[in-house]
Amino acid sequence: MTVRQVVVGDDGRAKAYRPLPEGDRVAALAAGLEAYDAGDFFEAHELMEPAWMGTADLSERNLIQGLIKVAAADVHGVRGNPAGVRRNLEGARDRLRSGASGTITGIDLDVAPLLAAIDARLTGATDLDAPIAIGWRRR
Repeated sequence: MTVRQVVVGDDGRAKAYRPLPEGDRVAALAAGLEAYDAGDFFEAHELMEPAWMGTADLSERNLIQGLIKVAAADVHGVRGNPAGVRRNLEGARDRLRSGASGTITGIDLDVAPLLAAIDARLTGATDLDAPIAIGWRRR
């Protein structure tokens, strides 16, 4: 019999969880953030997913999922889909706020400026299609 590990979110629902060793999670997330910085938003989204699904820490999951949604927003921006940009930025903002009190293993992330940049895009203070600079560094 296979025992399945489950992570339960704040909403009480089971979430996708595929345990990934810490070093592999950090490497996946760093690779995703580097792809994002290089403008490859789709690849960034794909590279960060294993890190998100690989941790059981809910704050860390929220922060990583927020980053994934920022990348997804920029995929929609490249495709000329403002509704997709907006929907993903709103989701990113919610996830980043939910995880803001936590940390990401092996990565320092500037959440406050990221949230401010998301808000600026959503309110029209900056171009909705302009990619957001994510302030991060590897520890």
